[in-house]
Amino acid sequence: MVKMPTLHGSDTESKRKEIKSYFQYCYKRYESLFALVSDEKSYFQKADPLRHPIIFYYGHTATFFINKLKLAKIIDARIDPKLESLFAVGVDEMSWDDLNEKHYDWPTLAQTQFYRDEVYALVSRLIDTLPLELPITEASPWWVIMMGVEHENIHLETSSVLIRQLPFTSVKENAQWEECTLVGEAPENQLLDVSEGLVKLGKNKDDKLFGWDNEYGEHQAQIPAFKAAKYLTSNAEYLEFVEDDGYSNDDFWCEEGKAWKAYTHAKHPLFWSPSKEGYSLRTLSRKIDLPKNWPVEVNHLEAAAFCKWKSIKEGSTITLPTEDEYSRLREVSKVGSYLEWREKGKSLANINLESFASCVPVDHWQQGDFYDVIGNVWQWSRTLIYPFKGFKVHPIYDDFTVPTFDGKHNLINGASWISCGNLATQKSRYGFRRHFYQHAGFRYIQSDYEEKVVTDYYTTDSIISQYCHFGWGENTLGVENYPARCAQIALTYMKDKQRGKAFDIGCAIGRSTFELARGFDEVIGVDFSARFVQEAEVLKQNGVLRYTMPTEGELENFYEVQLSDFDLEKEREKVTFWQADACNLKPIYKDFDLIFGGNLIDRLYDPKKFLDSLVKRLNEGGMLILTSPYTWQEESTPKEKWIGGYKKDGENVSTLDGLLEILGGDFKLLDIKDVPFVIQETARKHQHTIAQMTIWEKR
Repeated sequence: MVKMPTLHGSDTESKRKEIKSYFQYCYKRYESLFALVSDEKSYFQKADPLRHPIIFYYGHTATFFINKLKLAKIIDARIDPKLESLFAVGVDEMSWDDLNEKHYDWPTLAQTQFYRDEVYALVSRLIDTLPLELPITEASPWWVIMMGVEHENIHLETSSVLIRQLPFTSVKENAQWEECTLVGEAPENQLLDVSEGLVKLGKNKDDKLFGWDNEYGEHQAQIPAFKAAKYLTSNAEYLEFVEDDGYSNDDFWCEEGKAWKAYTHAKHPLFWSPSKEGYSLRTLSRKIDLPKNWPVEVNHLEAAAFCKWKSIKEGSTITLPTEDEYSRLREVSKVGSYLEWREKGKSLANINLESFASCVPVDHWQQGDFYDVIGNVWQWSRTLIYPFKGFKVHPIYDDFTVPTFDGKHNLINGASWISCGNLATQKSRYGFRRHFYQHAGFRYIQSDYEEKVVTDYYTTDSIISQYCHFGWGENTLGVENYPARCAQIALTYMKDKQRGKAFDIGCAIGRSTFELARGFDEVIGVDFSARFVQEAEVLKQNGVLRYTMPTEGELENFYEVQLSDFDLEKEREKVTFWQADACNLKPIYKDFDLIFGGNLIDRLYDPKKFLDSLVKRLNEGGMLILTSPYTWQEESTPKEKWIGGYKKDGENVSTLDGLLEILGGDFKLLDIKDVPFVIQETARKHQHTIAQMTIWEKR
């Protein structure tokens, strides 16, 4: 079994070979999972109405490599811009994930496989040729390669859940993915003591293993003694709850759980099927008699309802563990770290695909006095995923975790039988929506511990906060709000024109999008940053946005923005926000009467490509309005891609010259204006800039 490489070492060529072997093994293992899909038609079937068809997930992990390598400027050219846009976004039911199938023209399986093969070859060549310095740090291009591999490991697991939801006509058995045959009666569960102790979580930047942003930082808590179930909750134990009318008695369910039941009409776990003889269980590709000694697989809402039922039944506080309590249990059970059992070369649990492609009996793998502290199935916690102190995003994947800090995602602990690489490490942290199905079950505990973590947080990331304030705050220099002013000018020019649909590219936190909606029937705002889109979507959904701004040193002010304060409440229904790459926009973005690109062109990796794509997206007589301070920087735009701000044959070429050359054939330049703006960094430090606005009409 190929294990996750460490980031440290002294022999660069040996490390290069190790990473290449790991990448190629994981890439082909991912493809082998899809060998369970019976035919090409099944690739275009949705296993879940809140997910894309299976073909998306087959292509998504390959395009991730290219999109991140391009963003990190490790490669210059794309392989297939269309596929790299099509397969880019839409995996976690975020409100900006576009799941409307009318917006997608999926490639064939052969085309997708050809693309995957091209990516495999490109990444393999990169691994052979990229300079390598050890240890590998977050700033290294090798970190991005490891990020791609671990991202694919995540989707190995999540895609297996979707394949498990396909109808039997769409799957076939495969010898590489055989389930366990050990079945029997379940052991009787019991509560065992877990002693009190100090829990310390989080890891340092010099950790030997790759990690996602939420793993870094510091957190500690003193955990009082509690009791924990010796075994994971088995199918047999959960069956008692089902047979005691657990699904029909609303007393056991929270409001979210009751709403989920009403929507799904659930009467038992998703992978159970009732029959005259009892229940059967759906594995990856087969239906088997319900193995009573395997752990039950449920979502968080079902696990919490079981705990409420058991609490009432036993007259004690039975609950799901917090992340801290799970960590304490792991500590007292003396479960070795990933590095320890990696080096010993022997399995400690049903994990990392080292035994079966399914669960195994709950009394098979013992760690200390408990069983399955790691492995078999993920274990739901009652902890909402939150950032540790010192949390910082990685600039190449700034939306990996931040969108889940929304109070709707609970942490899962311990990993499952198919958790590979980072997922199997002791410091991994993954949050899932409470109604999601993963290969997840639960271990209940008896505890009165009250967790103290902050989930209703203000946006504190400095860049995000700056743009929140830029869009929705007041500056002390008395300069008019920039996005609002730009939208006002645009609406003035559109006064006598058709105002059906507008496109706000580079919408940031959405002020210009909302302002344009005062005069348009529909406005679509897009931004490359999912974190910007997240804040805009929070404002759309809740009508409220909260953020902090530094004043001096560690001091800060707290701000709350309400759409009602700007008389923009009724515009909420007219705006939508999506994550998108301005240089690689989907074909669905078309038929606009206005396109506004605010402070955008000098931050794009290929501004000419962006500009060339606009004319076909506008209706006849439509308007294009661009603003920019023309601050060309090689960190954002390769110098050979600049459209101005350079000398050619000894002569100055301004950005306006470049715009006229690129747009002049399709557009008529109507006006040029200067529009000042201010970005506040602290109470006494501001960036005062003057952007040039050019106003164009489609010929």
